[in-house]
Amino acid sequence: LGPDHRPLIARSRLPTFPCMLRHRSLLSSKSTLWANSETNARRGFADAYLRAWVQDDYGDGHISQKYFGYEISGAQKKAALKTRELVNQAVGPWKHFETAISDASIDGPERTKVTSVVSRALPIQWVHGNADKAESSFFMINTKGTPLDELEESLLKSRRKAASIAARAIIRAGKGHRYWSQFAPPVADEIEKLAQRLHTVLFDPEIKRPVKTLDLPLGGPKGVRTALSILIDLLMYVERGQANVTPDLDAAKDDADGTATVSLLQRTVRLANRISGDDKGSLGLHPAVYFYGPTGRHSSPMFMGTVSLFAKKLANNDDGFFKKFSKVRHQIEGLLVEHKDLIATLLQKNISTRRIAAYAELLDQLVTDLTVGKVLGDDDLVRIFHLEGKILVGKMANSSKEFSDETKSEVFISTALKTALKCSICQGYLDPEKSISYDHIKRKQDGGLGDIENCALSHPYCNQSIKN
Repeated sequence: LGPDHRPLIARSRLPTFPCMLRHRSLLSSKSTLWANSETNARRGFADAYLRAWVQDDYGDGHISQKYFGYEISGAQKKAALKTRELVNQAVGPWKHFETAISDASIDGPERTKVTSVVSRALPIQWVHGNADKAESSFFMINTKGTPLDELEESLLKSRRKAASIAARAIIRAGKGHRYWSQFAPPVADEIEKLAQRLHTVLFDPEIKRPVKTLDLPLGGPKGVRTALSILIDLLMYVERGQANVTPDLDAAKDDADGTATVSLLQRTVRLANRISGDDKGSLGLHPAVYFYGPTGRHSSPMFMGTVSLFAKKLANNDDGFFKKFSKVRHQIEGLLVEHKDLIATLLQKNISTRRIAAYAELLDQLVTDLTVGKVLGDDDLVRIFHLEGKILVGKMANSSKEFSDETKSEVFISTALKTALKCSICQGYLDPEKSISYDHIKRKQDGGLGDIENCALSHPYCNQSIKN
């Protein structure tokens, strides 16, 4: 609980839940009650296991629906369904025990089991002190046994920082629990508006497997853990600005009035508008080309590598880079599509902490080399990744007679890209669902008309900055 007595997080370590139930550790779970010495208020840290089981809510029930503003992603629903199945197989639903307690026909060991579950008392631990003492106790409890996830713990401890508030607002499209409710209404409204806009740009539409469309979300799946990780990285790159080092989330100052959160969201919208959307400066990058691997799976290093490079160029007001990029864009995209397998392998050969920088360096070097007329191939890509002389292993042979989702997705993407729309100005791939501009072939000031013969499809940036 925070100082405002709201929950810090609704947490459940449900993958271990059935095992815990079988060993009855659920029934010996300890609830922590907090007596606030300053306000005389009393609150509790109730174990999430019991509530999830009794309420039959593993992230998709009525409590979760209300908490998340009645918008729960497909990934979360799928995880909740799987968890419910595991719990019901291992123990059975709470409704079974609730009904069985009044069933006179049940006797013997089953009656003993039912009575034990329904009537067992829970031990209570009292914690006396203020909100800080309660918070300290919460972290002490949840870093033992099954510890908090590293990202989860970081978000909890930094929950008053602009990046954490912004990430939570974006992941829920400005809906659900309002972590920004303590700010003045105009500020809170602005946070919600900007967050909803970013959510649409980054995570719509929701991805399905196998891939059957080129309309793919820039930021990948909406699964909360993965999406929050990407959002924190994205927001911290925006915070970095012109600095060479990405700031530490925990070291940032608390956002007391919401202005820092609004500012961060506004700068992130500016970056997102350069990458995608119908804004005049939008490059309209095609996600299947830049952010997805050969089998149609979203690649965090590819997405964040692109983001980090473009964020740096924007922070340095380096518009010359984007003009150079657009002039050789069709060649860059040709290499990215033709050598998807090789690039995925080269990224994997880098240690995980280097992959984002490696992909950013790839894009930057491709612009430099192609601008001066170099013809690039496999060896050049290996050189850019600094992996000359390394042994590169190809894809594993498939022994199954059935087509996997990966195979179906890879065939669809490679086939669909062959006939995908392209910009009439730079010849790069168009992402028509998210980013498209209608170009007057003969400019209006030169007497061009608004008819079919004079209309061509282009990227917004190409229409605004390259042609003019």
